[in-house]
Amino acid sequence: MFMPFGLFDSLFPILFGLVFVIVIGVFLFTLVNGIKTWSQNNRSPRLSVRARVTAKRTSVSHHHHHHAGAGNGFHMSASTSYYATFEVESGDRMELQLSGQEYGQLAEGDTGVLSFQGTRFLSFDRTLE
Repeated sequence: MFMPFGLFDSLFPILFGLVFVIVIGVFLFTLVNGIKTWSQNNRSPRLSVRARVTAKRTSVSHHHHHHAGAGNGFHMSASTSYYATFEVESGDRMELQLSGQEYGQLAEGDTGVLSFQGTRFLSFDRTLE
């Protein structure tokens, strides 16, 4: 496809600016949502309810980093997020994110007392039945 240089030269600053605004917009949107969730959780009461672990799952995110140095200049890393779904006595279910250590101590079918604040997992004290 032939594109005259004059057209490219006039469109490039507009497209570059548009992409820049979109990237900054997504960053700000994510930041504001994170602060909003944190604030809502802090305002929520701390609740403790009888619950059962109904499911566990993980989510792995891969990250590619460019760096100057020997080799190909790229570094890849991964991070894992851990989630458990709890069913309370009313039958309602909620999925909460927790640490890897807390995740490892839970098994599907465990029953106990779930403590949480908004969407923030606080603890799960297993009871023997």
